Amino acid sequence: MSSEVDIFHVDAFTNVPFKGNSAGVCILNKPVPEKWMQDVAQEMNLAETAFLVRENDGYNLRWFTPTAEVDLCGHATLAASHVLWETGALDISKPAKFYTRSGLLTSVKTKDWIQMDFPREEAVPLTDTPVNILEGFNLKAEDVIYCGKNRFDLLIVVANEERVLSLKPNFLKLMDLPRGVMVTSVADPNKGYHFVSRFFAPAVGVNEDPVTGSAHCCLCPYWSKIFNKTELIGYQASKRGGQVKVILNDKRVLLLGQALTTIRGKIQLPNY
Repeated sequence: MSSEVDIFHVDAFTNVPFKGNSAGVCILNKPVPEKWMQDVAQEMNLAETAFLVRENDGYNLRWFTPTAEVDLCGHATLAASHVLWETGALDISKPAKFYTRSGLLTSVKTKDWIQMDFPREEAVPLTDTPVNILEGFNLKAEDVIYCGKNRFDLLIVVANEERVLSLKPNFLKLMDLPRGVMVTSVADPNKGYHFVSRFFAPAVGVNEDPVTGSAHCCLCPYWSKIFNKTELIGYQASKRGGQVKVILNDKRVLLLGQALTTIRGKIQLPNY
């Protein structure tokens, strides 16, 4: 006989329903086959679905898009942390510890915010902007102020917020990326945040990600140098939109966000 476990639909990096970035969260009572997790992520059809199972003093955490497993995901980790505290699976006074493909990640609750401790994923500059990026975003080489790359993504900096907001990508031109590309600029004055960004990852089944925590592990060190500040606020300007507070902390980046559960349900585990 098959058993069932809890599964949640959480809006992350927002405190307003149907904004921010949605993630699935599935709390398992034992390890399950990788194919099953990938099938569930495809069924959920969200940017990422997080799968948790108890490990030592924390949880083994894996993230799947509808088409692939990824090495690091901020919003689904935020969602997982939120669910653990909200359901009482973890006491709200205790940190959430996650063992992942990117090492140990931790989250703590700080009043109305969740603070996550993530690796610093700084970009290194490239000599030229790849042609497929220029063509994919209908940019000229002179439109790009900076082009860099970290172990996951490309970082493209353009002149202003209007340029970021007006992008209409040709996703077929962006299919050869290892994971994705973030396009960013300084924010317009008096917006309440320091920089704006958008993130595109068609190669892993996510044409435009609504709010990308892991991208801010790269955006934070870049904009910290520009502003000469260690604490900044970023806004990801997707259709849903979301705010990410970032703090540069030596070789780590602290990401702060909010989350709320919109759907709770059960899912059948496979017979095996």
